[in-house]
Amino acid sequence: MGEKLTIIIPAYNEARTIHNILDKVDSVQLINGIEKELVIVNDCSTDNTAEVIHAYIKTKSYIRFIEHSVNQGKGAAIHTGIKQANGNYIIVQDADLEYDPNEINVLLKPITDGFADVVYGSRFMGGNPHRILFFWHSIGNKILTFGSNMFTNLNLTDMETCYKLFKADIIKSLPLQEKRFGFEPEVTARISRIPNIRIYEVGISYYGRTYAEGKKISWKDGFRAIYCIIKYGMFKV
Repeated sequence: MGEKLTIIIPAYNEARTIHNILDKVDSVQLINGIEKELVIVNDCSTDNTAEVIHAYIKTKSYIRFIEHSVNQGKGAAIHTGIKQANGNYIIVQDADLEYDPNEINVLLKPITDGFADVVYGSRFMGGNPHRILFFWHSIGNKILTFGSNMFTNLNLTDMETCYKLFKADIIKSLPLQEKRFGFEPEVTARISRIPNIRIYEVGISYYGRTYAEGKKISWKDGFRAIYCIIKYGMFKV
């Protein structure tokens, strides 16, 4: 049996755009004949996200749909997806249109070539297109990445990126706790402690959304990220 990539999509109130990202994921042909498994986790959306997904997946046998009975947060949806994943590799794909699924192969290549165990897709590397949006968001991201690097002794350029591709056995072995946007600094701190872990970065595109277009992260999430950088960076919890 061939290898499989599980693509986890945490979804919350994405009825307006989720069919677009599902179309993009559906059209991607993975390198080396790797199969796709798509696990969509609906985090108790209050719009008709569930109805849109059910209508889409009727003829898609490789897609599984899981629903949370109460809203728990993006990190919790990712935890659920990780537990349900059957693939050899796992990546998170946001339900919005900020990240291009056609670039998943860019993250896969260092792993399939035998160089990496984990690959981060950096929005601040390479010559790919990047939408110009919020100055203070970019400064905040750099501060969070710098703080994370201080504790982990990594030299990442984009710790907060959604696109992180893991060998499944590695991500499944981690005792992840953060249920909301603290997932990124927590998982980074935890993988940095794994002996002989091979972490790579590749440049990716970024088609950012405005708040009017549905962006959800806020300044409160930034403070939580700082707390998580210190908590998981200083203490083996």
